[in-house]
Amino acid sequence: MTKLAGKTALVTGGASGIGNAIAKLFAKEGARVAVLDRNGDRAAAAMAELAPVEGGHFSVTADVGDEGQVIAAVAQTEAALGQIDILVNNAGIDSICKVEDTTLAAWDEMLRIHLTGTFLCTRAVLPGMRARKWGRIISLSSQLAHKGSPGMASYCAAKAGIMGFSFALAREVALDGITVNTLNPGPIDTPLVASLPPETTKAIVDGLPMQRLGRVEEVAPAALLLASDEGAYFHGVSMNMNGGDVMR
Repeated sequence: MTKLAGKTALVTGGASGIGNAIAKLFAKEGARVAVLDRNGDRAAAAMAELAPVEGGHFSVTADVGDEGQVIAAVAQTEAALGQIDILVNNAGIDSICKVEDTTLAAWDEMLRIHLTGTFLCTRAVLPGMRARKWGRIISLSSQLAHKGSPGMASYCAAKAGIMGFSFALAREVALDGITVNTLNPGPIDTPLVASLPPETTKAIVDGLPMQRLGRVEEVAPAALLLASDEGAYFHGVSMNMNGGDVMR
């Protein structure tokens, strides 16, 4: 028996990296998966690679930081696949810039995509989850929310905000059959990390006890646990998978 049979999952940023690995694993475990990405072609291509399930999958195009687009994307997903049972807030961007060189526009964009996007997507699916007394909300934070990193103040602030938002929401919905948790990966071998300067990546790896980047396949199983019935007592959890970078 597959662990997510009969469930519908929406994975933001599901066309690549960690989001794509989660989407693939969820589909393998029987979930109907909606792959959301800002690039519609990438979303459709990723959706086509998912393991087939009864009811099929769906791809949807949206900017998670845009309220109207999020509302439309959730409505389209529910029309195609049914009510959303599992939300994975994964969409994100990255940049390296010292605080004094960071423009207000760049700061706002980082928080808009990560933090506001997590809020908007979560808010859109909550009424249905509350009505059915079942739901799973899994948001991607980062080990950098715990420790910070030079040149990444806006990213660290956004990821710490996701963690705080999730803790508060977990207390709001604890009696509604909805669990709320965060995953805090360390540096993972994804297109996002590949976009960093090589010297930055080397410095990151050199500072890790395990001396290597993580793999997306080493993050996705944690999302599966939190999404499944087996994860029903995980609530307000901040789960680290970071090669020993942050030990707590």
